[in-house]
This record gives sequence, structure tokens and C-alpha cells, in this order.
Amino acid sequence: MTSIPTETTVTNAWLTERLNKAGHEVEVTGFTAKRIGTGQIGKCIRYDLQLTGKTDGAPTSLVGKFPSDDETSRATGVMLKNFIKEVSFYQQLQKRLTIATPKCYFAAIDGEGPDFALLLEDLSPAIQGDQLAGCSVDVARAAVLELVGLHAPSWNDETLRGKDWLGEPDADSTELNRALYQGNIDGFAERYGAKLKADELEIIRKVARAAPPTGETLPDPFSLVHIDYRLDNLLINETLSPPKIIAVDWQSISLGSPLADVAYFLGAGLRSETRRQAEEEIVRAYHTALLDASIKNYGWEACWTDYRKGVFAGFFVTVIASMIVERTERGDEMFLTMARRHARHALELGSDEFLT
Repeated sequence: MTSIPTETTVTNAWLTERLNKAGHEVEVTGFTAKRIGTGQIGKCIRYDLQLTGKTDGAPTSLVGKFPSDDETSRATGVMLKNFIKEVSFYQQLQKRLTIATPKCYFAAIDGEGPDFALLLEDLSPAIQGDQLAGCSVDVARAAVLELVGLHAPSWNDETLRGKDWLGEPDADSTELNRALYQGNIDGFAERYGAKLKADELEIIRKVARAAPPTGETLPDPFSLVHIDYRLDNLLINETLSPPKIIAVDWQSISLGSPLADVAYFLGAGLRSETRRQAEEEIVRAYHTALLDASIKNYGWEACWTDYRKGVFAGFFVTVIASMIVERTERGDEMFLTMARRHARHALELGSDEFLT
């Protein structure tokens, strides 16, 4: 077996080694494998394990993550540094944060990919969120408050800068994102425009011509940002109160405006009528939690303005990703839903005033 396994080369011996290194004195004598999740850049496999030895406390299932089989998605993952970002997150950043994430038993990559493998804690009975269905206000509040564990420990932390794999906004990256958006907007409009309202499509097109509302360089404040913090990338346990939220899919992590994560999640995850009633209370709760985490000199008005500017983060993810990953029926439905929700979000908050 090579040092980086694939889903077809995982063995009892390799799984045993991973558990032994984590302190479990067990042997894996057999396993079954099943594909789970709806990822388009990577694919996840659940391994149900048969164990012998000191099995108390040892996991009986684990989740492996590998690159997609689709060549376009694999190439996209390398181009956008998705694979190196996620592996490096587990290797270098996970332990310094308090946001809930799965325990990592293995993380390795060949260069910047596409060959990589992760072996992660299976977080059942938590289940994957559903981007299309949306979520309750309780889940939304819990998810946004969980972001404090990502943002506060990295708030304006200069030591995070200069990491090539992590990246940060600069003139070159901003121009690349603008070029990708402009290069895909016509195809996006052709594919989805007929199902969007005129003002929704108009503001989506307007973003292609505008300067970034948060500027072309790293904003103040900045922090680590998930970039794609949405329901499909969260595992949720609603049997607990408040619901337990665990963040997965760290393939896009970067430095940027923390409120962009908040706005992206609420814009994508709540139906518009629900969001209108709940968003200010949730953002205020997030702001209070930042202050409780010793974040200073960040008032409510600045927070709310950054939130209103952050709504456009969802436009870039929606337009670019929809046109460069493997096309699926669920993907089309998801990207159309996201386009509607993000556009309405921006329009209802009057955020088009920041498009110049």
C-alpha cells in the first residue's frame, strides 16, 4: 500500500495502525464500507469496524475522505487548493481552535493533490444538514454561535499570514476571483436565469462589475474563515438542546472577514421569511459571544455593517462553483436555491449600496 491510501486500498492492518497510534489497543479484523454525503470535490466513505482487544472507548466506525472520481472536480480541487487546505487544516490548525470538528486519525496529501486521504471520527447520530430544506432558527443560532470558536481564536492574528496554502485576499487573488466570476456569469445566467426573478439575476450580474465590498486586501478585522459554512457541510444533532453543530469540509478555509461566514450561512441556510424574522437577533448573539471571548474594539454597528457586506460571499461560491464542479441534478437544485436566497438576502438588506 502506498503511504496515502485510496478507498480501495484501505485494509484491516492500516485501520488497526491508525487506531493504535490514537491510543486504542485494538485490532481491526474486518470492516464494511459505504459511500455517504453529497460532496462534489471529495467523497466520503463510512467504515464500520469489527474489533478485538480492549474495545472499550474505541470507535466502531470511522469516515474516510478521498478525492472525487470526476477528473474535472479533481482538477478543480488542485486549482483552488481545496485538497491541501483541508489536509493542512487538520495538520496545523485544528488544535488551536474551539469550533467543534471531528477528531482526525490520519491526514496526508501528495503535494497539493489530487491524491490525499483523511480518516475522521464518525459523528453519528449527528446527521448532515440539508441545504435545500433549510433549517430551524434554533439550528441557525447554534451554527452561527459555533463560528465564534473559529473566529475568536484567530481574530487579527498576524502569525496566520504568509501561509501559501491558506491564502488571504490581495490584488492578485481578488482579480482571479473576479475573472472567474465574470468568466462564468453568462453560463450561470443561461443555466439558471430563467428560474430567477429579474431583480435577483440583476444583482447577481451587478456583482461581476463591482469592486469587492470588503476591499481587495485583508480586511480589518480578519480571522480564519470557513468560506463554505453551510448546512451541507455541517453535522447536526438536534436531539440535544441547543442543537450540537460540528463543522466539516475545510477545503476552502482562508483568511478574510469573519462576518462573511455568518452572512453566508444565514443567507443560504434559512428560508427568506424565516431569516427576516430571526437574523438580527442571531447576529447580535454572535456579537455578544465575540465580546465574551475577549474580542475588543468591535462595536455592534461595525459588526452589522460587516454582516451586510458579507452577503456577497455567497454569490461567488454559487456562481463559480456551480459552473466548475461535476454537474448533478441535486447540484443544480442546490445552486439555484442558493442563488435565490443570497440574492434576496442582499436585496432585502440594501447591500447593493456597497457595490461600486
